[in-house]
Amino acid sequence: RTSCTEIVKRRIFDMAADNKKSNNALAMTLLKGRTFIVLIILMIFFSITANNFLTVGSLLTVAKHVALYGILAIGMTYVIITGGIDLSVGSVAGLAGMIAGGLIQEGLTLKFAGVTIYFSIPLVVLITVLLGAFIGALNGVVITKFNVAPFIATLGSMYICRGLANIRSNGATFSNLGGYEGLGNTGFEVFGRNFAGTMIPTGVIILIIVAVVAGLILKKTPFGWHVQAIGGNERASKLSGIKVDRVKIWVYAFSGLCSAIVGIIATSQLVSATPKTGESWEMNAIAASVLGGTSMAGGVGSIGGTIVGAFVIGVINDGMTMCGVTEFWQKIIRGLVIIIAVIIDQFQRNLQAKMALQARNENK
Repeated sequence: RTSCTEIVKRRIFDMAADNKKSNNALAMTLLKGRTFIVLIILMIFFSITANNFLTVGSLLTVAKHVALYGILAIGMTYVIITGGIDLSVGSVAGLAGMIAGGLIQEGLTLKFAGVTIYFSIPLVVLITVLLGAFIGALNGVVITKFNVAPFIATLGSMYICRGLANIRSNGATFSNLGGYEGLGNTGFEVFGRNFAGTMIPTGVIILIIVAVVAGLILKKTPFGWHVQAIGGNERASKLSGIKVDRVKIWVYAFSGLCSAIVGIIATSQLVSATPKTGESWEMNAIAASVLGGTSMAGGVGSIGGTIVGAFVIGVINDGMTMCGVTEFWQKIIRGLVIIIAVIIDQFQRNLQAKMALQARNENK
């Protein structure tokens, strides 16, 4: 027979287990929505501390910056999901801007023929984007075929691209990129303006397009599933027949393509190209991706989360600037944001593993 005391003890134990399970579920829900919660808190905080933060002009400025960080972070998200990292994205953006600016202002000189070719803006954009994808693919080849760690390979690429950006103009700036009607290369500034007479920056429209395409590919196509599988378990992916090296090369090529798009938008917004474009933007891309729930361990990530993360980074950067926070403190705060995001990600993974273990024990 079971005594009344034993029944009471068992009931108390069951209630404690249920409460613990409920608390874990609540904690997991909050963790999954942490980026959106942080975004709301930041919006409220800066609306109080910065007088002009909620004005239309300020919000449009934030949106322009979010578009740049968001597109970079989308490419970074793919890379991190595979278990890699791409430190070259900011430098590739800078080089892309210099290439586009040089083609518009100076054209392409063929010394052997004694002629200079000027390209239309669509061709300039196509050449620049393909160059970014090519650089990204080279990163992928170095990583996969020569077994170089992604951190080292892309760190080297970062310095090379930044050096090439400076060499392109000997450190000078290509200014007044309005083009010349007689040469048929006008209209570059359209990427930095508002879209079709609206108040929405064209960069935001491009971000939406890139995000939708990247999100559908990641969640609805075999390539996207392979990207996630590689990050989850690369060895198992190879054994299952996935061409791991090929997928990684395409992923890094996509990251380079996103970087080139950002370089074009940033250069168009300024209507001038400077070798300094994109400096330290790789940190913003990594932070946005990790804040959005992409695991640094690989295998987990979403484009939607990354976009919210990009908004958080944009709001932090512009909000601190409006509050008069110096650039030195901004760098410290961005570094802390990355560290805290990784710690929270690790906590979430541990909690998920704990809940999964509890579920298995209950089913036995």
